Amino acid sequence: MEEKATLPRSAQSAARSIAGKVHEASDRFEIVSLRRHIDACEALLAEEQLIDVAILGQFKAGKSSFINSLIGQDVLPVGVIPVTTVITRLHSGDKPMAVVTRFDGNTLKVPLDEVGEFISEEKNPANTKNVEVVDIALPALGCYAGLRLVDTPGLGSVFKYNTETSEEWLPHVGAAILAVSADRPLSDNDLSLLRELVRYTPKILLLLTKVDLLSLDEQKEVIRFFKSTLQREISQNLPIYPYSTKIRTEMLRSRIDALLSGLSKNRDAEFAHILQHKVASLAKSSIAYLEVALKTSEKADEDRESLKNLILTEKLNYELMRSELFAIARENMLHTRTFIAARLETRRVEFTRKLMTRLQEEMPTWRGNLWRLTRRYEEWLEENLVKELDELSKAEHRHFFGTLNKTYMSVSRSLDLFRNLLDRNIETVLGVRLSPAEWTIDVPEPSRPDVAFVKVFDFHLDLLWFLIPMALFRGLFERHFLKKIPEIAQMHLSRLAYQWEVRINRTIEDIRDQALRYVQDELATINGLLSRFAGQSEEIRRTIGGLRDELRELTGSSDE
Repeated sequence: MEEKATLPRSAQSAARSIAGKVHEASDRFEIVSLRRHIDACEALLAEEQLIDVAILGQFKAGKSSFINSLIGQDVLPVGVIPVTTVITRLHSGDKPMAVVTRFDGNTLKVPLDEVGEFISEEKNPANTKNVEVVDIALPALGCYAGLRLVDTPGLGSVFKYNTETSEEWLPHVGAAILAVSADRPLSDNDLSLLRELVRYTPKILLLLTKVDLLSLDEQKEVIRFFKSTLQREISQNLPIYPYSTKIRTEMLRSRIDALLSGLSKNRDAEFAHILQHKVASLAKSSIAYLEVALKTSEKADEDRESLKNLILTEKLNYELMRSELFAIARENMLHTRTFIAARLETRRVEFTRKLMTRLQEEMPTWRGNLWRLTRRYEEWLEENLVKELDELSKAEHRHFFGTLNKTYMSVSRSLDLFRNLLDRNIETVLGVRLSPAEWTIDVPEPSRPDVAFVKVFDFHLDLLWFLIPMALFRGLFERHFLKKIPEIAQMHLSRLAYQWEVRINRTIEDIRDQALRYVQDELATINGLLSRFAGQSEEIRRTIGGLRDELRELTGSSDE
């Protein structure tokens, strides 16, 4: 993250010009695939912004612990289970302050010690409080003026809490620190994330956390392994810094501090180069799509149709992809209920025992006739079932997502194969290489279901309370109430499985439909570029030439 020379002219002016031209070209030639990237660049250009230093990584990679250690105080919640639910941004300020912004635009100032109520999984499960982002100002970050540390929900899960997620944040990243735990290998997810990160920022650091678990020799061995893997898999030689919050923390932190302080001191130059990197990547993607249109614009109608058939082969047919994605979704949906029921069955005995024990303890304190006793039993059932089923859902719900995870992976693999085949056909037929695919599937986590109410008697025996002397029969009814618990527990667990099945299968259908929209948009874009712009070669060529001229001025070199 060393200081670099300023750009030939105002980076912001040059970037705004080229982003505007890309936007115009995208609208003119219907290149829908670039819209998310365009939006991110335009947001960055809209006003003078802080440089976002995103802290990314898998669940339990130690991101929040690292940030707390870096700033010297425990602001972010940490734990042995995934804790961060929403994007949290930390920047310098005159006094400590936290502002919660919800998706409806409303904001709320909260004390620092209440931040966990909004950003932790335990206090805000699945972001049920609809928090978009939490901004925290700290005087301790004065040494990093101009920077904003961004703590993200852990990757390694398919779920995207509302719209702001680790992957959704990538286009906005100014610099990135990818945390990788020393007790885990460099995963495919980490490598995929790095491949996408290099499109958005030239400033990437790999942070090897929890190095206290390794000896010094083991640390060196892991770092060597990481370097060779990065070079082999993504052709990148990224800096790798070890870190621990338990041993040699001050020494290890000083290296990170030096990098961030340098980024802060040279903020204007660094921001210019980050902006340059993002807009140059956008321009190159746009040029690649336009070259597809240019290659076919001068061809006769029958030649264009022939080229289109060579590229959009029968394997790249929308109906074929639709059948495949529907089959993936249908197969997994059929197994959802069985998967959930099997998991709940492992908890049934404990769940039933807990209810029976609590009822045995509390029932002797109840007073009144049979009608009152029955009403109190029903109230107790509702109160305790709501509590216990909610706790059971909270503790186990991530174990219910087996079919959802399989669907996501299968759909992702299917889309990867689709895009790889499309890219290969375009390169083979036209000699044009498209930029890496940019698609994401947003998966809202299913909400936890409600609890049903159950009647105690098959007929209203309690209405005859005035005929039943409780002194003689109370013990009989108490045993009846207790005997009903296993049946009630089983019924509610079964209902809980059904409710989760409905929610999960609805989410599986949403994954399928999002994938189909991506396929439809991508095919429509390529089909349009191949067939709609006959005789417009000069306009396309001028557009490409203009973008290349802007790109040379922005970067100081040709894009080729």
